[in-house]
Amino acid sequence: MPDFKIEKEYSPSWFICGIDEAGRGPWAGPVVAGAVIFPNLQINNELARSLDDSKKLTAAKRERLFDMLHASGAFIGCGQASVEEIDSLNILQATFLAMRRALESIKETKADFALIDGNKAPALYCPCRAVIKGDATSLSISAASIIAKVTRDRIMTELSKDYPEYAWDKNAGYGTKAHIDALEKYGVTPHHRKTYAPIRKILESGNKYNT
Repeated sequence: MPDFKIEKEYSPSWFICGIDEAGRGPWAGPVVAGAVIFPNLQINNELARSLDDSKKLTAAKRERLFDMLHASGAFIGCGQASVEEIDSLNILQATFLAMRRALESIKETKADFALIDGNKAPALYCPCRAVIKGDATSLSISAASIIAKVTRDRIMTELSKDYPEYAWDKNAGYGTKAHIDALEKYGVTPHHRKTYAPIRKILESGNKYNT
């Protein structure tokens, strides 16, 4: 279970920000990053016991934790990079852009240090450190993973209202059978990542473009 062990390696007076992303793998939609600072590393026991890697939690539990985080006094930011930015920059650089935007969107304070989930870290306005499996070990990163995942799922659910055939409200843009079947029948939408191999292959085959 995540805790504040990594955060406590730094000065007790520092604001330590956890950052994580959601949506690197899907074929459609933006990549979204969350950023969370717990002032003085204070967190209520129920929230601390409940936080974990967002992928291990049900959608209902993630929604509940999202609301709990916003009511907890934590400083929260969220940022995204668009499909166009993903296609022009590549997914890694677009993810880093979303992370910078998430950190910079925190209004209450500037972070002194950032903990980034994964094995690579972006250039930020503060020093940072990549933490492999950080969403399962750091409470700050775990909280950021919830913010990112819930926000992105909500975006994909909204997009699904205009493109219901692709079932983005259920698959979040990943390459499920329903998504593949819709691509074959209806073609590629403006929300698909054109540089991703499965989408590029469809476009190169001359399949119609769904606007």
